[in-house]
Amino acid sequence: MTLELQRQAPKDSENPFYIDEIIRGRRAKRGFTDKPVPIEVVKDILSIARFTPSSSNTQPWKCYVLTGKARERLVEAAVKNFNDNHDKLVPEYPFFPDPIPEPHASWFTKFRGQLGDAQGVERSDKEGRRRDVARQFKFFGAPVGLIFTMDRRLVPASFICYGGFLQTVMLAAKGRGLDTLAQQIWSLQYPLLRKELGIPESDMVVCGMCIGYADNGLPENDMALDKFGPEKFATFLDA
Repeated sequence: MTLELQRQAPKDSENPFYIDEIIRGRRAKRGFTDKPVPIEVVKDILSIARFTPSSSNTQPWKCYVLTGKARERLVEAAVKNFNDNHDKLVPEYPFFPDPIPEPHASWFTKFRGQLGDAQGVERSDKEGRRRDVARQFKFFGAPVGLIFTMDRRLVPASFICYGGFLQTVMLAAKGRGLDTLAQQIWSLQYPLLRKELGIPESDMVVCGMCIGYADNGLPENDMALDKFGPEKFATFLDA
């Protein structure tokens, strides 16, 4: 069966809104089965993602695809590094401002509470939370792990382009029946990643990503999140 036949979405002529279903159906997954993902499918996803628009066609993205023994080596090293140095790791760029302003802080806190409840970990359980963070550095069991980097001279404007690229990768994966999770947290491991993957000093670690088949029996993979309608964030002007 060709990759074209494996794709989940119907053709445009059959359903002009098929992309809407892919967008709605994509969810962040935090637990995967061990079902393998053919490397040809990953290459196909990245081949589609290259059509993401970027400012003046600068195309700031770079990607390291990890499978098999290469993935295992990195996971082992990253988990050990986190367990040994979790209180010392600092990302290459801040994930959030300190403090997070309202109303975003409330939305952040609500989500973290939902996630903790789904995972069965109280916010006061520091050891439990640490174990769950360590799972991130195992790509949550996904058979494919991606590490994304960018020439550090391009920041911050190229982060806008990069966000579009990551979304395109995730939607292309969903269209092929796969699940994903974008992981900023891999930026905490940038010294290790630089050593293990040969990332040059001129590049910064943007994030990682899991790709695989989600274990939808896990509560954290079935969370209902509030997604605000346009009346919450859009201002319409006609005069």
